[in-house]
Amino acid sequence: MVRLIFLTLLVAASIVRAADPDPLQSPMWDYTREQFIGSAPYRFDERIVVSLPAFAENPTQVPLQIDATVLAGDIERIIVWADLNPIQHIFTYFPHPDVIPKISLRFKVQQGTAVRAAVLTQSGVWHVGSAYLDAAGGGCTTPSTGNASPYWESHLGETRSRAFPLSSEEGIRFKFKVIHPMDTGLADAIPEFYIQQVILRNSREENLARLELSQPVAENPVISFDLKDDLSARAGEYLLWMRDNNGNEFEKAL
Repeated sequence: MVRLIFLTLLVAASIVRAADPDPLQSPMWDYTREQFIGSAPYRFDERIVVSLPAFAENPTQVPLQIDATVLAGDIERIIVWADLNPIQHIFTYFPHPDVIPKISLRFKVQQGTAVRAAVLTQSGVWHVGSAYLDAAGGGCTTPSTGNASPYWESHLGETRSRAFPLSSEEGIRFKFKVIHPMDTGLADAIPEFYIQQVILRNSREENLARLELSQPVAENPVISFDLKDDLSARAGEYLLWMRDNNGNEFEKAL
């Protein structure tokens, strides 16, 4: 019986993959799919919105927003990557069930590429949103501007934040900027140095949002989270915690 169930799931997964060819026809899709979601069943889902500019005017600061609100309350994690970047993984997001699963930040792009957001639901199926970003490139191998200035050394981890009421639905948006060079390690003689973890906690020390970042996140990251909450009742009750790959830790009350 167990074997029959296993074979049924295996066949179902194969059918899902066969029925869902990559809408962007990226030559790296099969490779990146295997790297990030393995052999799990998946489907391309237009409801998972990957918002990008038509062209990356500045390849070191490309705005990106992921909106998976259609699956709110049913999400295990969200993995975001760029198919043709030398370092493909951008971030993995673990939203609390009570959090609006919408997040934005900026990242570096090396060349024109498909950008993916794969959302794992509690049923074990990945829902994949995709968008194509055109770019002249070079963002991942460009040294950070912080390396040309001593400013970041005395301001490393300095964080500014604001909270905004959401106009379209009840809730608030926390937006913060942290001073950090976010070096990829791909520029000559400059080692990788980047923020790896970001956690937003409430007053009960619950993790509302957890991010695992990779080197392509842009220098001096600007990140926003959307929360189902009342701004007037909750302002000042959140704590932002971050740690980089050198072990530096930063905290900020929002």
